[in-house]
Amino acid sequence: MTDSDKRPLAVFDLDNTLADTGHRQHFLEARPRNWAGFFAAAPADPPLAEGVALAVESAREYEVVYLTGRPERCRRDTLDWLAAHGLPEGRVYMRGDAGRAGGGRGDRRPARFTKLEILRRLAQDREIRFLVDDDELVCDDAERAGFTVVRARWAAQSEALQEAQEREGRT
Repeated sequence: MTDSDKRPLAVFDLDNTLADTGHRQHFLEARPRNWAGFFAAAPADPPLAEGVALAVESAREYEVVYLTGRPERCRRDTLDWLAAHGLPEGRVYMRGDAGRAGGGRGDRRPARFTKLEILRRLAQDREIRFLVDDDELVCDDAERAGFTVVRARWAAQSEALQEAQEREGRT
């Protein structure tokens, strides 16, 4: 049995799609940005009802996977958060930590590049039914690549987070 014999994938972003990051945005507004504080506060993110409901509903028909710009060092907190909020179990794709690939900096490419690369890799073996993400640039690039996209517009937008996603490749 190959992966292509399995259910199609529903791919969900985390920050501002399933998890409300509003309470930790102040860490990104400071100069220099306080990345340690930003990620350390993630376990306290309230869930976003619209995103959680869509993920739970999607799990009835699709295999749910998570695609986030969070660094690998946040994996335990992320898995605990997903479980605590009743989200379906699923593989979690994260950025490499600083100190690994990229000469010690980790993968700092914009989210639209890293996420599209992973989507294309997943699509080699599986049908991707849709991607749910709040980042308009990720959504635009995924649509141009032929993926169906659900734009998560149920969280307040943060300029600091958008800049971090696009310019700094941090989330």
